[in-house]
Amino acid sequence: MTTIFSRFLKDESGATAIEYGLIAAIISVGIISVLGEVRTSLTDTFGEVKDGLAGN
Repeated sequence: MTTIFSRFLKDESGATAIEYGLIAAIISVGIISVLGEVRTSLTDTFGEVKDGLAGN
């Protein structure tokens, strides 16, 4: 029984998948936050262009 438990403690086969999952989640959060800022900037820019074309 102790050999099974010690083998279980030494097993790291799932650690790589978890690490890749965490990296993907961090990158996704970064991309989403950057795209939010880009959206705001583009909205402001196109609003200024619209106002300029309308003659305001």
